[in-house]
Amino acid sequence: MSLPSQRTARTSAWRSWGGLSTSGSVGIGARGWRGGPGPVLAVGNGRSYGDSGLLDDGTIIDAADLDRIESFDAATGLIVCEAGVLLSAILARCVPQGWFLPVTPGTRLVSIAGALANDVHGKNHHALGTFGRHVPWFELVRSDGQVLRCSPTSQPDVYRATIGGLGLTGLITRVALQLIPIRSPLMVQDTLPFDSLSGFFDLAAASDQSHAYTVAWLDSMATGAALGRGVFFRANHSDEPAPSGLPPERVLPFLPFTPPVSLLNRVSLGVFNRLYRFAHRQPVRDACVPFQPFFYPLDRISGWNRAYGPRGLRQFQCVVPMAVAQEAVADLLRATHRAGEASFLTVLKLFGDVPSPGLMSFPMAGATLTLDVPYRGARTDALLAELDRITMAAGGRVNPYKDARMPAAVFRASFPQWQDFARHIDPAFMSNFWRRVAGPV
Repeated sequence: MSLPSQRTARTSAWRSWGGLSTSGSVGIGARGWRGGPGPVLAVGNGRSYGDSGLLDDGTIIDAADLDRIESFDAATGLIVCEAGVLLSAILARCVPQGWFLPVTPGTRLVSIAGALANDVHGKNHHALGTFGRHVPWFELVRSDGQVLRCSPTSQPDVYRATIGGLGLTGLITRVALQLIPIRSPLMVQDTLPFDSLSGFFDLAAASDQSHAYTVAWLDSMATGAALGRGVFFRANHSDEPAPSGLPPERVLPFLPFTPPVSLLNRVSLGVFNRLYRFAHRQPVRDACVPFQPFFYPLDRISGWNRAYGPRGLRQFQCVVPMAVAQEAVADLLRATHRAGEASFLTVLKLFGDVPSPGLMSFPMAGATLTLDVPYRGARTDALLAELDRITMAAGGRVNPYKDARMPAAVFRASFPQWQDFARHIDPAFMSNFWRRVAGPV
């Protein structure tokens, strides 16, 4: 199966990528929906890890049928899409004509409206900020039947609330996105191993000045002087044309079913970490690689989330201010060790001081750490609560669209402007996440 057309299969019980599911909800198509009673929630391609894209005992508005690219100006790079168009479809249309997404998360299998509603960030936050900075306007349908065209000058309050608003302000139906010009689908990439957490911060500080994209993988099991060791990746778009005859990218088969237990444990992760570090033991500079493996390495592995077993995974992402970043990240890693846990996908990067137009956008200037762990019930909940505590003590915040369990107090401390945001929520729209963290105002 080629990636541009790949979508998550729809089921009667809507599931998040982390393995949570809905109960008691019915689904309807988004095309033609022009308002109605709640509770309702619009969803895209189901790639949110937590419960911000789930709703129990309500109506799920499925945006998958809003799948048309309405226009693309190859001279200016402005593209207008319906809400359910996947980022993969935009790339397939625009990269051959010399344009690229201004901001992209680690998977291209998300909808354009989902990217807007979560105000996603990528490996270039220090340069271009979040997705919402590149959306000049979008169309929003409210439950009372109003159709609003929102921009910085038209419905500006709703514009700010919808960018990063977790789909709670209404049904996004159309999005305009300003792309960035590129000369090649290739990336010029450096791969640099580092031996400690301080090594990361040294590399990141230098690389953010010279490279558009930066990110690091950490060995989550390293301790002592090696705490925080890993591999640093940085890249710029190439000016060289791609050679002819490149084979088409294909999705690799993985698990056709969910195993009865998680395949990811300290033994399997220890083996993986050693092999991964060995494979990247020597620095490699100025390697020309296709953009796909640099931005989307896991998109080539179909259903990789099944490896976490029937209880799924919990992803934790936080950001902490730069002044305390190295100490706070070290404390977060040590907390996972004390819990006897290890993370398969441990990602560390820096956010720049590039404000988002979104009222509830997650990034702020600092360091952001992401951890993925198999869900093991109370043991996992206790670990995540400790990670919350460390983050809050450092003056940071926890990412709501990666979350499946943060208590209201952590959410409200992370986003003290939440009550201002709540004034713009459509009265018919609701999610399991919002029920949990907001409650009575």
